[in-house]
Amino acid sequence: MKIIDDLLNGITMYRLLFYVLIFLVGVAVTLSFFKFLPFDPVNLILSAAFLTLVCWATNTIFAKVFKVPANFESVYITALILTLILTPIRSIHDLILFFWVAVLSQSAKYILAINKKHLFNPAAFAVVLTAIVLNFSASWWVGTAWMAPFVVVTGILIVRKIRRVDLVFSFLFTALVLILGVSILKGNDLISVAQKLILDTPILFFSFVMLTEPLTTPPSKVKQILYGGLIGVGFWQIAPEIALLVGNIFSYIVSPKGKLLLKLKEKDKIAPDIYEFVFDVDKKFNFLPGQYMEWTLSNKPDSRGNRRYFTIASAPTEKNLHIGVKFYPDSSNFKRTLIFLSPGDEIIAGQLSGDFILPEDSTKKLVFIAGGIGITPYRSMIKYLQDISQKRDIILLYSSKKESDFVYKDILNYVKTIYVATEKGQYIDETMIKKQIPDFKDRIFYISGPHSMVDAFEKTLKEMGVSGQQLKVDFFPGYA
Repeated sequence: MKIIDDLLNGITMYRLLFYVLIFLVGVAVTLSFFKFLPFDPVNLILSAAFLTLVCWATNTIFAKVFKVPANFESVYITALILTLILTPIRSIHDLILFFWVAVLSQSAKYILAINKKHLFNPAAFAVVLTAIVLNFSASWWVGTAWMAPFVVVTGILIVRKIRRVDLVFSFLFTALVLILGVSILKGNDLISVAQKLILDTPILFFSFVMLTEPLTTPPSKVKQILYGGLIGVGFWQIAPEIALLVGNIFSYIVSPKGKLLLKLKEKDKIAPDIYEFVFDVDKKFNFLPGQYMEWTLSNKPDSRGNRRYFTIASAPTEKNLHIGVKFYPDSSNFKRTLIFLSPGDEIIAGQLSGDFILPEDSTKKLVFIAGGIGITPYRSMIKYLQDISQKRDIILLYSSKKESDFVYKDILNYVKTIYVATEKGQYIDETMIKKQIPDFKDRIFYISGPHSMVDAFEKTLKEMGVSGQQLKVDFFPGYA
């Protein structure tokens, strides 16, 4: 899986979903050409092209009217989702209906939004409204036996990338138990019902692609499980798209509200390849130390897109919002744009998420393990504890290649900190942990850093007898 994980780590989740949807449309065109699907491949290509064009034009207009950056990744994703759930165009009348579906999908992101945060999945909202007003419903034709293997394989990649296994499992478990349970009570054959449900309904595509949309999903694991279960109940009782909209309302109620339009206040080089960006916050913004946000720039995207996830490096007690960013020789267009921001330039931040936070019980003994720029959530936590004058039993193991790469020392030294420079032959390993932390089995371990480092430490700690319940891993689904 390392090869797959390395590939997934080199791309944003939005770009992955975009590629997955293009692939699925391509598979559908091929299957239609060989008569395995009942569509004309030309009509299928026409549908995809028309939906993309109308979605792009509508989004461009709304972005200019509302004076916000146009994010075309989400436009193309919505258009391709609609391609896979609407029966392909066969007449001029269908063309008109497709036009309205596309327009409504983009309108929902701007008109049905509160504090710049849209409430509903755009594709689901559009097909629900056209079904009510125009009597034009989604057929969900992607839910077929021929498409199922491709949906499963690509869906697993999506879920592995964004790590929403609990959400998907909660939905599938609830929907399957309810649907199969009722079928058993009615005396139906369980095997045939299960086979039909998996192969001849959109449940797989819905769970992997529609359900996991980040902007309309709750930010924490517990709320995501409740969200999945709620939509699973709705999937059993009502149409998938309606169930999703009901879930979106629940998500909005329990999630942080809105987006922030931030102005850069200052930019400081705090290490040879690391910059700290400090932004003015013009309204009250509540978050927990260790959480992250999605940041959007209006730069020309490359294969990694124009959105990134960065941990908030500042504490809730600070006036300004800080992020720490490491730059590489092959940094993306996003970073190349970010590095040239000047005071007064703006960036959009939203989708506050993350369970990588301090335990409520202040008596818990903790170990923070940081690799490189993975130090940022700890800077937030420790600064917060310092500001509220709270002492906790924390040992920080901070690893970086060079001593010059260590940042935030003035704040980190509020707790016991051990700096580990690998260029000097120093490494955080089992021997060091046992030497520096004799009571390691009594502590909760927090691990933040490169994906490979996090996986390696998880494995090492479990081999040392540390239980999975004592491990917390920092994760944000984007290539920084």
